Amino acid sequence: MLQDKILNFINGEFVSTNKWFENRTPISNAVIGQVAEAGKAEVDAAVAAAQAALKGPWGKMTLAKRVELLEALVAEINNRFDEFLEAECADTGKPKSLASHIDIPRGAANFKVFADVIKNVPGEFFDMATPDGSTAINYTYRSPVGVVGVICPWNLPLLLMTWKVGPALACGNTVVVKPSEETPRTAALLGEVMNKVGIPKGVYNVVHGFGPNSAGEFLTTHPDVDAITFTGETRTGEIINRAASVGSRPVSLEMGGKNAAIVFADCDFDAAIEGTLRSAFANCGQVCLGTERVYVERPIFEKFVAAMKAGAEKLKIGVPNDLATGMGPLISKEHQNKVLSYFQIAKEEGATIVTGGGVPDMPGELQDGCWVQPTIWTGLPETARVIKEEIFGPCCHIAPFDSEEEVLKKANDNIYGLATAIWTKDVSRANRVAQQMEVGIAWVNSWFLRDLRTAFGGAKQSGIGREGGVHSLEFYTELKNICIKL
Repeated sequence: MLQDKILNFINGEFVSTNKWFENRTPISNAVIGQVAEAGKAEVDAAVAAAQAALKGPWGKMTLAKRVELLEALVAEINNRFDEFLEAECADTGKPKSLASHIDIPRGAANFKVFADVIKNVPGEFFDMATPDGSTAINYTYRSPVGVVGVICPWNLPLLLMTWKVGPALACGNTVVVKPSEETPRTAALLGEVMNKVGIPKGVYNVVHGFGPNSAGEFLTTHPDVDAITFTGETRTGEIINRAASVGSRPVSLEMGGKNAAIVFADCDFDAAIEGTLRSAFANCGQVCLGTERVYVERPIFEKFVAAMKAGAEKLKIGVPNDLATGMGPLISKEHQNKVLSYFQIAKEEGATIVTGGGVPDMPGELQDGCWVQPTIWTGLPETARVIKEEIFGPCCHIAPFDSEEEVLKKANDNIYGLATAIWTKDVSRANRVAQQMEVGIAWVNSWFLRDLRTAFGGAKQSGIGREGGVHSLEFYTELKNICIKL
């Protein structure tokens, strides 16, 4: 059952405030709850609780016990799978068929994967001769970085929050989470699970609110927050990076993307269509790894555009509970207006609208929801704004290319460098092109296929740092060398 009031979670207790903001469903834009906004006092209390837990029971806990609690956490999330699913879909409007397959299972898996990593991570050991003819040994020891501020986005709220909280807790840190104001429910619900399995008070804290002069700013500028991890748009990431520079605190930033798909004529055509339809329209295009730029080798260009048009027009736009729904609404009216403004810009720039470009007709109360049509353009020059700027909606521009050199130049000509998808049966070409792409992750003949042990992050203005597997330990732990003269 959905909660009418969503509270902050501080030191193991749910905390109300005297300031509230609305929680709206993007399905109809109706108010479905009220959220207690954290002020400076609540953020101070959350950080203090996290510091106390770090010095207290959590910091003194053995690795084996910590892992045991994280595994219990996974089990309890799965026990309450339907509650998390209902909360996530209420906030985001995404199809349950998608959230039940991706969001909730991955949300739980993030704790399991990093519990396994921390149990098995090796360290260095060196035996050295000393100038006086004796010997010394050197070995590495990992300590928690401390209290980690976790700033989460609204597109994959539980998944991307636990992607950070999972390794942070596995490494022995404590966290203060600031979820997006659009999607507060699953972060709050996780607090109940923390208490149920016996995670000590203060280890996991949640403060709700906005950015400037609200919980986000109070958290990122707090002097007792030891590190900050963020997923979201590049502009916000730059602000957080500046805040973290005070005190020289480490940051991990996964920011914007304007990802390119490259489709060669020798590809498995059906697989390339299926993969590109998902990468352009899954989660209503609200995926940082999505492909808004698609480059197709000229011999199959017309056929590819026609097949993408047919696939986009078959997508059923609808509500989460309808298992036939292929695409839900955008997250909010504000974001709907942003995406529609880019649809208008595409028209003004002279795009050929292959399909979509507007708002679908929806019945009854759904008319007030945050819907847009899946949209495909062709015919624009590479200088067009809808090719250069991240839109974060269900849209893509498809352009032809004639040579590998040409497409590499076009695909890399962007301020972002998060991901790419390359479709070809030529393994040598795939390897060659993937290595030359200026991105953090390059998929070949797939999209969104993630082994959580591998490095993840962006190049250029798409981010700073890498997370995933042992790479997460580089951020969530302080690596010290211990030298013992024998």
